[in-house]
Amino acid sequence: MKIYSAPLQGFTEAVWRNVHSEVFGGIDGYFTPFLRYEHGEIRSKDIRDVEHKNNTVENLVPQVIAATPEEMRPLLSLIKNEGYKRVDINMGCSFPLQARKRHGAGILPYPDMVSALLEEVKQHDDLLFSIKMRLGWQDKSEWQDLMPAINDAPLCHVTMHPRLGVEQYKKPVDIDAFAEFYEACNHPVVYNGDLLTLQDIQRIEKLFPNLDGIMLGRGLLANPALAAEYANGAELTAKERAALVRRMHEKLYDVMVQRLQGNTQFLSKLKPYWEYLLPDMPKRDKKAILKATTIEKYMHAVSESLANY
Repeated sequence: MKIYSAPLQGFTEAVWRNVHSEVFGGIDGYFTPFLRYEHGEIRSKDIRDVEHKNNTVENLVPQVIAATPEEMRPLLSLIKNEGYKRVDINMGCSFPLQARKRHGAGILPYPDMVSALLEEVKQHDDLLFSIKMRLGWQDKSEWQDLMPAINDAPLCHVTMHPRLGVEQYKKPVDIDAFAEFYEACNHPVVYNGDLLTLQDIQRIEKLFPNLDGIMLGRGLLANPALAAEYANGAELTAKERAALVRRMHEKLYDVMVQRLQGNTQFLSKLKPYWEYLLPDMPKRDKKAILKATTIEKYMHAVSESLANY
């Protein structure tokens, strides 16, 4: 199966993708956090994240979020101008602020709006499109009303995260509902959701042998070696994983310390990774990292924690 890196706002941005690809690899496609069109413009932060000059990975797929074709068109223009040939449409974001605008999973209860976006897709035959979606916003049968438009659209694959938008990440994934979607979808299907270990990936692969691929999100943040472990068919030892995490962290530090000013900016950017990274790390070590108040204390805590891992 293909292995994709999921788009996660605030985490899987260009710096992380570049370093992850260099240190760990194993990813067939990195998907960017979504580009959005707001207040008559595209956010400059989003533009920087997809500009080729800021990206060293070759297998990068920009993602867009929109409720209407009018919102999506300027995003597609940017993507084309940067020379990309693929784009992913976000129909799975569960954050209420976006969903209230009928963005992400908030669009799923509105088949006519989904159809309009997918009709727009047909006007851009110079791009390959995919979509990432959930079962619905508040009813797990909502996807069924969307299938005629989805199956009719020229899509290279559909990624399904089998939860509802209102559930965010709080309830277990619904494998039975995913199986129904898997059978009904005429396009290659990619599975996303709660893949935290090599055994999780292998279990999904066994259940759905014709999957086009899987997409790793929080599991890849927790264990950046997860895709490589799948490619090699074996888990790394704790020491091997710690050594690679140390190398990745050093490279992140080298970039971040030049871009971010002072303790507050630097720590507010790097500390959040440790909310996911190496969840089996002793709590006292993780706590020391998260409580560090200066760059020096933070780096010392990281070094000591990885040495003890």
